[in-house]
Amino acid sequence: MKTLIKNGLIIDGTGDKAVKANLLIENDCVVKIGEVEEKQFDRVIDAEGMIVAPGFIDTHSHSDLKILVNPFNETKIRQGITTELLGQDGISMAPLPQKYISPWRKNLAGLDGDSDEIDWTYETTDNYLKMMEQKGIGLNESYLVPHGNIRMEVLGLDNRQPTEEEIEKMCEVTRREMEAGAYGLSTGLIYMPCAYSQTKEIIEMCKVVAQYDGVFVVHQRSEADTILESMEEVIQIGRESGVKVHFSHFKVCGKKNWKYIDEVIKLLEKAKEEGIRVSFDQYPYVAGSTMLGVILPPWAHDGGTDKLLERLKNPELRAKMVEDMENGIPGWDNFVDFAGLDQIFVTSVKTEKNEDLVGKNLVEIGQIRGKNPYDATFNLLYEEENAVGMVDFYGLEEHVIKFLNRPEQNVCTDGLLAGKPHPRVFGAFPRVLGKYVREEKALTFEEAIYKMTKKPAEVFGIKERGVLKAGNYADIVIFNPNTVEDKGTYVDPIQYPVGIDYVLINGNIVIDNGLYNKILAGKVLRKG
Repeated sequence: MKTLIKNGLIIDGTGDKAVKANLLIENDCVVKIGEVEEKQFDRVIDAEGMIVAPGFIDTHSHSDLKILVNPFNETKIRQGITTELLGQDGISMAPLPQKYISPWRKNLAGLDGDSDEIDWTYETTDNYLKMMEQKGIGLNESYLVPHGNIRMEVLGLDNRQPTEEEIEKMCEVTRREMEAGAYGLSTGLIYMPCAYSQTKEIIEMCKVVAQYDGVFVVHQRSEADTILESMEEVIQIGRESGVKVHFSHFKVCGKKNWKYIDEVIKLLEKAKEEGIRVSFDQYPYVAGSTMLGVILPPWAHDGGTDKLLERLKNPELRAKMVEDMENGIPGWDNFVDFAGLDQIFVTSVKTEKNEDLVGKNLVEIGQIRGKNPYDATFNLLYEEENAVGMVDFYGLEEHVIKFLNRPEQNVCTDGLLAGKPHPRVFGAFPRVLGKYVREEKALTFEEAIYKMTKKPAEVFGIKERGVLKAGNYADIVIFNPNTVEDKGTYVDPIQYPVGIDYVLINGNIVIDNGLYNKILAGKVLRKG
């Protein structure tokens, strides 16, 4: 099949200036950019007045479970995303020993959801990726092996430190999953069981990842009060293991911590001066999103979700949770402290019983249920078996722009897909193009597209994608620079963006003049 895209303004992803030219695709690859003399084409797209760019790469995605239930993933494709990276925050689908399926599903539910439609007996990353290949996928999917899954396979879900022999076993599992095609190792050091680990454990695993030129992707221990110490730990891991370091959803949370922003940037510069390869991704919003259970102190999660639910039934332990949430404990990011009960909103629940609480903040939930906000929240987490999503507000627009302009930065969504989600699920990439390029002029289109395409492809070693050139796969976005923008809001997030007229994935036209073609055009990407 031959497709010609003519008259478009081509921004190739390298950061170079836009050039008006034609682009020829044969089957799944770009074969020529420039003058095209051939006359016979299966399809011609006239891109006059539009920008033709490489497909966007989402380096922080939570489609891990949903992609097996609904493989089309229209939500991401309508943003122009053609490749996404799964396995984030140290908590994902694989590896998953069969004896841990039940507790792990509960632990995973707040981030990625749950489903009885899936055969959960796949056990390894290789088998998980093969499930995707067999079912077919709407866009290209790649994977990070999650630290929490590895720790569970070797240690279970308890809060304890591994022996030297157990660290060796975790390294063996890491090697097995890297051999299956993972692009690196992820961890979420505020999530259980990753939060139970000490630095040495992670360094040893990262030594294995470095042997495969993989990336260490980290939700660090603190994005708030102790962010400087937290960053020092991550930099130490990079220094002692030789691994490439990539900070997830980079930010500084809470008004009292904004004073650290310049020091955070100095730490990035210091790491690069040492020769440590450092990068980060960022979603372009002043609010974050995760599972509501993270507001509880770490000890409440010891042993997994079943143990947490037992503790939530105990009035004395509830009182201790409230005490820790109000007064704080060392080394823990206290969401109630840096955001406030009135700035944490429920976005998703598992049962119909509590659907009336979606979109409400924790103060409002207390009022609706006739209880104090803490008890109402504890009841909600208990009744939903911890499968509750939330949005929290933490920053300012000027901070978004400051980090957006950093050379280490690339764009991501970090979108949780259930319920009434954060608007980044539907609009992160168009928001950068519309708000921060066209309106704020914080970046040029060339700079923004580089941060959405070539930059992430280079960081993660995603080959033959991220740049428009002959021989690369035909993952392409065609958008109107005058109209592209996100439409979703925190009140009404489920709205597709506008201005993204065409999306091609491996040469297949998936968005065609704004209309979605329901086809499984994606490929599972394995490193190496």
